[in-house]
Amino acid sequence: MATLQDVREAVEDFPGAFAKPLGQQAGEAWRTAKGLFAWERAPSKADLARLAEDGGEWPDRVVLALRTDGLEAKDELLAAYPEVLFTVAHFDGYPVVLARLDALSVEFLRELLAEAWLTRVPARTAAAWLEEHRGE
Repeated sequence: MATLQDVREAVEDFPGAFAKPLGQQAGEAWRTAKGLFAWERAPSKADLARLAEDGGEWPDRVVLALRTDGLEAKDELLAAYPEVLFTVAHFDGYPVVLARLDALSVEFLRELLAEAWLTRVPARTAAAWLEEHRGE
């Protein structure tokens, strides 16, 4: 079961990554100079209404939003891991998945964070980091 502390510890390994709260939402968020790659995501009223219409509900645990490497990668992740990853209408057409943090293993969380971070760093930084972590 992953926690926000696991997110904080994993992000420390990513060059150029830093934490910066999301304004009025006050949740934790992690970014690079190119933008957000992971953040705590609370539901909006529209999210809750749409989920209720569809017979669903927002998890009562921490939800983490994570960038994906495009819409195809998003769709593949959602299809492969429906028990831990989901989306809402707000993110239609946007490369982000939502994760039930407490349903993730720490190892899978680290993989998702690394993939999200790689979408927001220069190619050289990504290549150097991948070379350093090959085989892990």
